[in-house]
Amino acid sequence: MGIMVIAAYRPKPGSAGDLFELMKTHLPILRSQNLVADRPSYAMRAADGTILEVFEWKSQQAIEQAHSNPAVLAMWGQFAAVCEYVPLDTVKECGDMFASFEPIEL
Repeated sequence: MGIMVIAAYRPKPGSAGDLFELMKTHLPILRSQNLVADRPSYAMRAADGTILEVFEWKSQQAIEQAHSNPAVLAMWGQFAAVCEYVPLDTVKECGDMFASFEPIEL
């Protein structure tokens, strides 16, 4: 059974455009490595520019495999250059009863 996750990526100053472009490659790279389910991802932007993504890993084993996969590690290195991975509770909207975000297409 898959594992649904919500990831939050906060762009570093001046890197919002670079992060948005990298986000377009995220799921395709994970798919090419057979690590995520076929379910589409959903992406949205918070008022402070943080991008949230909801997607499904194939399994806990797939998550573990990602941490030693060269293609995924290279991608994560690119992400680390342009953003911080942040906990959901640091995204202001997540404190609202019905968190609302700007939908974005990747």
